[in-house]
Amino acid sequence: MNDFKLSQDEITRFREQGYFGPFTLYSPDEARQRYKVIRAQLFDRQYAVYDLPAQSPIANYDRHLDVNLLTEHVCHPGIVQRLVSVLGPDVVCWRSEMFPKYPGDEGTDWHQADTFAHASGQPQIVWPGDTRFGGAVTAWTALTEANEENGCLRFMPGTHEEMFYDESKKMAFDPSKVNVLEKDGIKRGFFGYDYRSLQKDPDWKPDESKAVSMVMEPGQCVLFWSTLMHSSFPNSTKDRTRLGYTSRYVPASVRVYPDTDTVDEYGSKISLDKFGVVLVAGDDHFGHNRRVDRNMRGKRFAAPQAV
Repeated sequence: MNDFKLSQDEITRFREQGYFGPFTLYSPDEARQRYKVIRAQLFDRQYAVYDLPAQSPIANYDRHLDVNLLTEHVCHPGIVQRLVSVLGPDVVCWRSEMFPKYPGDEGTDWHQADTFAHASGQPQIVWPGDTRFGGAVTAWTALTEANEENGCLRFMPGTHEEMFYDESKKMAFDPSKVNVLEKDGIKRGFFGYDYRSLQKDPDWKPDESKAVSMVMEPGQCVLFWSTLMHSSFPNSTKDRTRLGYTSRYVPASVRVYPDTDTVDEYGSKISLDKFGVVLVAGDDHFGHNRRVDRNMRGKRFAAPQAV
């Protein structure tokens, strides 16, 4: 069995920079073949946990709960063993998302996520007690090539321990803003929101001279704190879609969607009655969250099983 645990030097670098990678999970050919299977199952919403039309911006939230290869992916030892090195022995996956960027699509504006309240206005993850460091660790996996022309990720190393945005302010969703906002001559927005409305200092601007580009091959993955300042380039190509898949992780002690049964964001409202976190490592000693049994991995099922 491969040992993917981070070395002490890698852990130190992750804590200083806020990210680790990219590293290879699948060969480019395997990544492409896996996506062919995944894509066919994404169209089949019979077992999807959210009853949404396919055109909803959040229609493909949490498809790891019904699509075989995505279920396997969120539990991939190449991800999970590295996560344990920084999050501790007990880890849950609480969300996954598919992020396509089609030819001509805008870039994603600079942003950070601590409680993930930025769109709904309600905290979606809450760390225990007075823990200083919140957020989640995101595993962003490239299913196609990602480069500066078709919209790869950008990071600002070391920005993950200071929040420049106030997530308690609720942004106004306006789908007419998609693909029209321009900032410093670059087309970039936030899926129908203007993330600048959350800035603590309205006159502040991120120092883009410090940004690094995450150029990735299909099958490569990068881990980063959600509180790390990150964005993406526009897709300036005419015929190359960039596709990434994110899975988000927190310690089992974190409360997910506390005190709510619904999520209302990006113009859609979803019920959480079929939602559950997936325990990918260790044990759940807390019982805060409804869980999906990770032994269901590799099987399709109609609804999460509470355990």
